[in-house]
Amino acid sequence: MTSAIEFGLDTFGDVTRGADGAMAAHAQVIRDVVEEGVLADQLGLDFIGLGEHHRGDFAISAPEVALAAIAARTTTIKLGSAVTVLSSDDPIRVFQRFSTLDAVSNGRAEVILGRGSFTESFPLFGFDLGDYEKLFEEKLDLFTSLLPQQPLTWQGHLRPPLREQLVYPPVEHGRLRAWIGVGGSPESVVRAAHYELPLMLAIIGGDPTRFAPYVELYHRALKQFGREAKPIGVHSPGYIADTDTQAREELWPDYKTMRDRIGRERGWPPMGRDEFVQEADHGSLYVGSPETVAQKIAATIRALGLSRFQLKYSAGPLPHAKLMRSIELYGKMVVPRVRELLAQTLAPVS
Repeated sequence: MTSAIEFGLDTFGDVTRGADGAMAAHAQVIRDVVEEGVLADQLGLDFIGLGEHHRGDFAISAPEVALAAIAARTTTIKLGSAVTVLSSDDPIRVFQRFSTLDAVSNGRAEVILGRGSFTESFPLFGFDLGDYEKLFEEKLDLFTSLLPQQPLTWQGHLRPPLREQLVYPPVEHGRLRAWIGVGGSPESVVRAAHYELPLMLAIIGGDPTRFAPYVELYHRALKQFGREAKPIGVHSPGYIADTDTQAREELWPDYKTMRDRIGRERGWPPMGRDEFVQEADHGSLYVGSPETVAQKIAATIRALGLSRFQLKYSAGPLPHAKLMRSIELYGKMVVPRVRELLAQTLAPVS
């Protein structure tokens, strides 16, 4: 059972601070993300996800292109988005981009579809935020209709109909693996079950176990729709260093910078150190030594019955060198330790 659990990494390509204290160019951040993906593959990690954003503090606006660069230098790691903002994209183009990525990576592509917690892409690509819900619903319906890779006849309200349409290139072996990313909406959980897609929970604040009702709802909805069981994953932020103190002291100022920048846009108060400590001790921030982080990840996997855990390892301007060290500790020490802890839980009592 523990061998089936996958461990991944996510990044938004946060614009980082260089050794001289200056902010790195977006182009350099993208090149650094490729190096981070190569390291993740060398460490035997299962997945790397790149989040799509269209704002100055994140460098990744076209995840599939950066993932293709990672694919060219890796052999086994699965490559996906975290997430693709389907509401402001074209479902057919999304399918084509990821089927192309699947070809160049020899079958390693995945897509995590979401509505996105940032809204910059809507005005950028000419969509009305007032259509937020119906854009996602209709585009998800079209995207999932493409997955069987059969001639498609489809009609919606937001684009012209399709008649016996084939879409190229097809995925070479089976179906493109697609997930739905959910941040806390019960309707989105039920939607994932309806479309028979795996569920990726974005848990970025508070006690992770508060999402247990969403897991139960997903299982119940799958059963009611007559679907088979599907994987459930979690995406959460974190940072690993040699000791708990080092990890917290290195992460805190840059995590606060990122959090406060977003908070100013959303009307949140500045993050205080007490809130940071609360999230580290009892919330969804996986920061600390390898042992501390491993214990916390194992507890979340057990509590929610997960098939995959994805650590969002980038954090605002935190430098690339520190991110590489955190990835190394995650792959070499945290993941093996989590597997040990889960195996102990499952070991029969003599």
